[in-house]
Amino acid sequence: MISSTRQELLIAETRPAPFFVGDDLALDFLNSVGAPWGTDIEWLSDGRDLLEWLRQAQAVPEDVLARAHDCWGAGAVDVAAAQARELREWFRDFARDHAGGAVGPDAEQVLAPLNLLLQKDDAYRQIERRPPDGRVVADQRDGLRWRGERRWREPGSLLMPIVQAMGSLLCDKDFTLVRSCEGPTCTMWFHDVSKAHARRWCSMAVCGNRAKAAAHRARTHPSKPARALRATTRP
Repeated sequence: MISSTRQELLIAETRPAPFFVGDDLALDFLNSVGAPWGTDIEWLSDGRDLLEWLRQAQAVPEDVLARAHDCWGAGAVDVAAAQARELREWFRDFARDHAGGAVGPDAEQVLAPLNLLLQKDDAYRQIERRPPDGRVVADQRDGLRWRGERRWREPGSLLMPIVQAMGSLLCDKDFTLVRSCEGPTCTMWFHDVSKAHARRWCSMAVCGNRAKAAAHRARTHPSKPARALRATTRP
């Protein structure tokens, strides 16, 4: 009998790396659970998963992730992972309802859960000197820039970069270009920033190639009913 811990390790070892195909952090977050091969894969099953996903997404500084368990405890980070899954599914429902179109006049009501989370953010900005890049700085102000910082007070703070990314996708980008992959079993999302806005697949390496292979089979191996029909109509 394999223990539950051993089963979790086996799943983690055979699970593919997370997919970052959304061209947007908020949509990559939606894709932290997906079915690129027809069966759901969960990349946020517990706190360790959450920390690793945030590391690969480059959403939270490495030093914050490295000390998360020591600062807050594994149980508290597990709770943050559960909150992350809940946030993800709320945003998935929102995307399904509004992707490809504009949010209606009830936007503030619909987005109330997101605004409540944004109120908890401890983000702030600092002024720093811009690293030299060889340019001649004519005005000293040109040598300064903003640097974003955040106070990581609790495990829930780990979700704030995701919440900010959701807000940015809605307010700063074109939400009408949010698409879901056309793969028949795929659940991935992406922001269609292609030149002609004609992107159809989460990835050409996965669903795109699968669709091309299916189309090729359809052309070279017509169905039996089709062959029978041609046989009956042959003079």
